Amino acid sequence: MRDVYVIGAGQTAFGAFPDRSYRDLFAEAYESARDSVDDGIDTDEIDEAVVGSLGVGGRQLGLSGPAVTEHVGLHNTPCSRVENACAAGGFAVRQGVQAIKSGLADVVLVGGYEVMTDMSGDVTKYWLGVSGETEWERLTGTTFSGVYAQMASAYMEKYGATNEDLSRVAVKNHANGAKNPKAHLGFECSLEDATSAPAVADPLNLYHCCPTSDGAAVALLASEDVVDEYTDERIRVAGVGAASERVGLAERDSYTGISASQVAAETAYDRADVAPEDIDFAEVHDCFAIAELVAYEDLGFCEPGEAPRLLREGVTDPDGDLPVNTSGGLKSKGHPIGATGTGQVVEAFDQLTGRAGERQLDDPRYGLTHNVGGSGGASVVHVFENEEVAR
Repeated sequence: MRDVYVIGAGQTAFGAFPDRSYRDLFAEAYESARDSVDDGIDTDEIDEAVVGSLGVGGRQLGLSGPAVTEHVGLHNTPCSRVENACAAGGFAVRQGVQAIKSGLADVVLVGGYEVMTDMSGDVTKYWLGVSGETEWERLTGTTFSGVYAQMASAYMEKYGATNEDLSRVAVKNHANGAKNPKAHLGFECSLEDATSAPAVADPLNLYHCCPTSDGAAVALLASEDVVDEYTDERIRVAGVGAASERVGLAERDSYTGISASQVAAETAYDRADVAPEDIDFAEVHDCFAIAELVAYEDLGFCEPGEAPRLLREGVTDPDGDLPVNTSGGLKSKGHPIGATGTGQVVEAFDQLTGRAGERQLDDPRYGLTHNVGGSGGASVVHVFENEEVAR
């Protein structure tokens, strides 16, 4: 099967834009992605589109993919909408990669969008809750933060992690997000701020939870047969892995790991012919602070129970051996559900092409993105490679 390359990627700012249309947000992200293609691209050169969205608020549940692609002039271009909760954007990227590898398309638009701040907190809470198990979680009153609080409690009891360990995730990601002009919460916070914030769902407090955000993100993919028509930069999709798991937390064998992420990571590493130690940076799904700790272990960056040590020792800081969430992550950059996974790809593309501004790392070769749906019912991992950087 053919290799696939990222030739462009862009996004809106993530934030609270209740007066903006989801169509306009998507159009802005699309134009940003087009502008990042070195040699330009015309709309009629795009063979297919895949768009991720949960459909928060029910604004356009039917034909929501064509509703945004028609807005940017992709008439008669086949478009599919992907819904995999918070992993919708990441799975849209995977679907686009598959379309090119199969030979059905040479250039594919992948993206996602969500508007979440134009409704009451109770309504937003409902829409977040639909990503959990319906009968025994959502309808019995368990919130999204409540599910992750159960995971945090189990992890802390098993491994002796502390409130400060959770708070270090917030401190790091806010420091990164303060350097990202597209971040929803682009400000720094102290460890004291993050440990003393009001409780949301014990042991998680306000600084351990990502915001609800509006925004859109788009990436443009091309086959090896046509990539040279668009750019000299060779940002290859080296490996993709995905898996699903039981949707309800209570149905799983473990609360301290997400098996879908573990399988997705193993598959992506195998297909990219790399190991966890080869990864130069990662964007992981930190919807709650505990999710980032668990991700370190699920992705093979450390053994179970060792994630707090990576944070304490600065391993995942921008100047550490494995920078994580240089964009600010979901915690600071924001989490417009359908756009999140593709937004992670935007950061990977920017880092690998030297476009990340103040956040830029020194000559990374391999970047990883990790996008989770719900509390782990689905997970997708991508490994990207700048082929011009020597091992």
